[in-house]
Amino acid sequence: MINFNYETEFTLENVQAFEDWLSRVIVSENKKEGEINYIFCDDEYLHKINLEYLNHDTLTDIISFDYSMGNELNGDIFVSIERVKDNAADFNVLFDDELKRVVVHGILHYCGYKDKSEVDEALMRSKEDEKIAMFHVEQ
Repeated sequence: MINFNYETEFTLENVQAFEDWLSRVIVSENKKEGEINYIFCDDEYLHKINLEYLNHDTLTDIISFDYSMGNELNGDIFVSIERVKDNAADFNVLFDDELKRVVVHGILHYCGYKDKSEVDEALMRSKEDEKIAMFHVEQ
């Protein structure tokens, strides 16, 4: 089950489309959907989590806590809407496109994809693009 929670004024407009898409992404990676919670928040909220749990004194767009068991994906994914908006402007992309990239990024981490090295980051970007392209695909 995919849940969307809000700690900011932002609300996802097309919840069902996002749920369906993320479920298809999980299946496309030969994984099972467990309980995945998205928490949309602001920079301050996510910065506190970054400091408290990761000891990082930086702003970030996403932090994911992976509680997956075996092939079943479970976890909490925190997304700073402020960072997504700034990144969209910095990368000259639509907010909705950047939001999809960040949202699927957390799922891809749960699937085992990393982004610490240049090679891993290139694969992650490729997978993000592949999965974003699935958003409008109807089954």
